[in-house]
Amino acid sequence: MNPQYGFINATLLGGARIAWLDDPYLAKFSILLVNLWLDFPYFFLVVTGALQSIPMELEEAAVLDGASRWALFRRIRFPLILVSLAPLLIASFAFAINNFTLVWLLTQGKPIPLESSNGIGQTDILITMVYKLAFGYSGTSGGSNPNANYGLASAYSVVIFLIIGAISVWSFRRTKNLEEVF
Repeated sequence: MNPQYGFINATLLGGARIAWLDDPYLAKFSILLVNLWLDFPYFFLVVTGALQSIPMELEEAAVLDGASRWALFRRIRFPLILVSLAPLLIASFAFAINNFTLVWLLTQGKPIPLESSNGIGQTDILITMVYKLAFGYSGTSGGSNPNANYGLASAYSVVIFLIIGAISVWSFRRTKNLEEVF
């Protein structure tokens, strides 16, 4: 995503000089695009494996009963895939909320708006905001400053943990309900 030497600009866009990580909207889009690029192969393998584990007898019986392709997908394939995919979706949700590495390596939360006094940028997520609070990262000097606030960062970390924990407990209960149905 480098404006001069990046693969997307140089190869895919024919030498365009788009500053992907300097514009707030393009930076957010870039993070989403890279996250999709990293996660797609994993989920492709999981879904492919789940599709192959569906007994053919179920699909044959549905076709004999007159089920359309849409009904076959909606009533047989999707529910059976969801049972095996739901825990992975929950885990990927928790990982996406705490995906510090991707945001930090691509943008470090930048671009930072002029009205931001604490260095919180346009592409910061909760965990990068906590990092900046804990270590006093200002984003302008490229290093640490004396504004480190461990107490507030710790409080935010506990709140993030409680939110992810509550969503995970709720989701795992829903997954268990799916298993009981099938």
